[in-house]
Amino acid sequence: MAKRTVTAALLLLAAGGSARGAAPRVPGVTDDEVVLGMSVPLSGPAAAWGSLALAAEAWARHVNAEGGVHGRRIRVRIMDDGYVPGRAVANFHEAKDEVFAMVGTMGTAVLAATKEVVAEARLPWVYPLGNPRLFAGLPREKVATTFTEYPDYADEGAFLAREAAALAGARSIAFFGQNDDYGKTGLDGVRRGVAALPGVRLSAEVLYEVTDREMGTQAVRLKQSGADAVILYATSAHAASLVKEMARIGYRPRLFASFTLSDRDRMFGLLGELWEGAWFDTHIAQRGEPAADRVLSVILPLAPRLAGHEGTAVHGVAAMMVAVEGLRRAGRALTREGFVRALEGLHGWSPAGLSAPVTFGPGRHHGLNSVRLLQALSAKDRSFRQVTGDQAFPTYF
Repeated sequence: MAKRTVTAALLLLAAGGSARGAAPRVPGVTDDEVVLGMSVPLSGPAAAWGSLALAAEAWARHVNAEGGVHGRRIRVRIMDDGYVPGRAVANFHEAKDEVFAMVGTMGTAVLAATKEVVAEARLPWVYPLGNPRLFAGLPREKVATTFTEYPDYADEGAFLAREAAALAGARSIAFFGQNDDYGKTGLDGVRRGVAALPGVRLSAEVLYEVTDREMGTQAVRLKQSGADAVILYATSAHAASLVKEMARIGYRPRLFASFTLSDRDRMFGLLGELWEGAWFDTHIAQRGEPAADRVLSVILPLAPRLAGHEGTAVHGVAAMMVAVEGLRRAGRALTREGFVRALEGLHGWSPAGLSAPVTFGPGRHHGLNSVRLLQALSAKDRSFRQVTGDQAFPTYF
């Protein structure tokens, strides 16, 4: 009998427990390390956005150099999803029991495909970049571990339509966007915005598939619409291809772009003078503004490849800052549940001034929904100017 008891205790210890009972293993956490996962497009049509993960990892290295968080270094596990929802789902299934939290996933279609994996695993998900309306109206337990501070595409679309009429005098507006939830939600907002503008019409709705490479047909359709302004909801590669095609056929409408195209270093790099005068909005600080310049001065020496992608890089730093703040507030005895409670305690907090203040709470996991409008100026120095202050919209979950 005594021999059987000792054997059982040894088997329990081998399984990671103890004869008296031990704290359950927390995925991705050891005494000296916490692992954060990122599924991002390092390849495919949205690969430029993958620089977000490189910047987040660089900021984690900076945090580690200063001692880490409560004695733990942060290790970032980056997985390529190619902007393909199925690949992202596979990444999340692989990571859910190996990482402590996921950070900075990109793409509305990707978020739609992975949100059930997150909910079932109760996996903390920090700063997913995609349409926050995906989570609106879901039962509380489905969004219990998801925290975002991302603008809503429909609210933004209505805002861009109003600004196109006010700033460019547009009376005919066309829409160019991705044929998925990202583009279609933006289109819904543009429709709403145009409907509220007397004397303004929506002259064309032109969509593309993410697998498309040539934008000649779309450029011709937009030119035929005679629109004074075109609103863009696209990847940087698709937007650049379209603008070049429009210029080639002699069509130069005013351009108004979603914040997904707010990396002006990337856009000037792709388009040069063709991007001059384009209006674009953002919810994050830009290179040339003090808050952004401070963090870029830290990460660019650590990750020189980010040069030319500074706008996207700042997003990556902000995402990692939110995760790090949650780790700090959760304390040394780190659990996923404690991390969620810590993030819910962020009230009026901003990641080093990179965005407007963020407020989470037990009933509010969409911490910020705002944009401000900027205008690209000279391709020579990649300058810009601010046109409006922050425009705040309702949060959705």
